[in-house]
Amino acid sequence: MASLDRFRVVGGAQLCGEVSVTGAKNSVLKLMAASLLAVGKTTITNVPEIADVDIMSDLLTRLGCSVTHIRDCVIIDVPESLGHRADYDLVRKMRASINVLGPLVARIGKAEVALPGGDAIGSRGLDFHIKGLENLGAKAHIEHGYVIASAPHGLIGASVELDFPSVGATENIMTAAVLAKGITTIDNAAREPDVVDLGEFLISMGARIHGLGSSILTITGVESLKPTSHSTIPDRIITGTWAFAAAMTRGDITIHGGRAVDLELPLEKLASAGAIITSTADGIRVRMDSRPKAIDVATLPYPGFPTDLLPMVIALNAIADGHSLVTENVFESRFMFVNELIRLGAQISVDGHHASINGVPELSGAPVEATDIRAGAGLVLAALVSEGETTVDAAFHVDRGYPNFAEHLCSLGAKVSRE
Repeated sequence: MASLDRFRVVGGAQLCGEVSVTGAKNSVLKLMAASLLAVGKTTITNVPEIADVDIMSDLLTRLGCSVTHIRDCVIIDVPESLGHRADYDLVRKMRASINVLGPLVARIGKAEVALPGGDAIGSRGLDFHIKGLENLGAKAHIEHGYVIASAPHGLIGASVELDFPSVGATENIMTAAVLAKGITTIDNAAREPDVVDLGEFLISMGARIHGLGSSILTITGVESLKPTSHSTIPDRIITGTWAFAAAMTRGDITIHGGRAVDLELPLEKLASAGAIITSTADGIRVRMDSRPKAIDVATLPYPGFPTDLLPMVIALNAIADGHSLVTENVFESRFMFVNELIRLGAQISVDGHHASINGVPELSGAPVEATDIRAGAGLVLAALVSEGETTVDAAFHVDRGYPNFAEHLCSLGAKVSRE
């Protein structure tokens, strides 16, 4: 029934107060998958209370692990003998399921992982994943809706050059290479903070990885890894969402746990829009005293503007002073939610991977529907600056990435209910 839930939002709120950011969704799911690399109990803390963590827990349980979830801590007990098949009924629910591919091939020499589902934001093919594993000596192909990979005699270090700095491919190749014989280099590797967090997690397990945070990773394979304990980095996308919420509603929000270093470009853009951004002892504070100014943005892999914040910047520009151009360079279907914003009165035209936006002083409430996690959050923020009431259907999308989203908004002064 959760799929039928919706948010009801009363417009006109000015968000003020404090929020705390939990662990990053885009990191914790990959950490959980990488725990398969070591027999024994691995403990991950600062785990967000989101639906995707439950899905990954179910997937690991299917593979033979015992998973215990206590508050913000997940304990994964990995057996000596693992299953190798990740079935469609779970994998279709989130794309991060593909991250079990590298660890399974490295640990047990084989994997069958259903082609992943998740958000409707683009195709995100697996060619880079498969090519990377093949470079390491695995045989891999797609058959009957599954990625089937095998390396019965183990993996061998090699040079891998990515045509695009894919986060998922970088992570799968890295988690496979840590147990390969010899040295692997990944050229044009993704540099996202979540990739760095995964690398540091692997190093704490005994992996040998150099170059984290750069575009070239060097991995020297080891014979085995040991279980570990690790705290997930704070979620930069949730941090960015609260920052945009403050700017859009002309509010004042202190974000505890938010790391400005992970959001340099988005915060620069918000400052250009007129926001006042200051550092605090454990996070950042974002204040906006007037109507935002329109800002041009083009999404790019890190350290560029994150594609996951595109719905928020479009929502801000929809009520900003002036005209803006937003370009999406990562996922071809990220603009699917724009028609929902237009239902709220936004003046947006899309041409290919460009969105041209003329800001209006205020939107007007209407029924809309979330198409993915970030679009759902962006629509709720747009509803906050809409006259009257707005309902946002398919609230389950938001649940996958934002713990207790409605409750946090209410604590900041919004009128948001779930029904």
